[in-house]
Amino acid sequence: MTKLVEIAPNRWRFVRDATPVARSALPRPYVISDAMPPTEQVDGRFYESKAAFRAVGRALGLTEVGNEKFKPKSRATDAPFTRKQRREVIRKAAVEYAAGRRAKVYGNTGRD
Repeated sequence: MTKLVEIAPNRWRFVRDATPVARSALPRPYVISDAMPPTEQVDGRFYESKAAFRAVGRALGLTEVGNEKFKPKSRATDAPFTRKQRREVIRKAAVEYAAGRRAKVYGNTGRD
């Protein structure tokens, strides 16, 4: 609900009810724990700490599924030689077209 309130002579301002702060229904903030059920790593030992489990895996050169970072894929058409070759073909086609030479089309062209 809003009210119009005079804050000074001939100066008015709308006063709105304050919106309550958004609060969660949870009793405390959600924190992801470091604890986990005992899990065997490839070294034959059981770990109850996620950090220790991951540290051993990294030290052994293992990749934890879901955390791997892939190298960005490069397109074959982004290679400098390919781009130069493509530009040259387009340039030649433009010169041919400007000279009045057109490619001959054989068969049904769709124009009947």
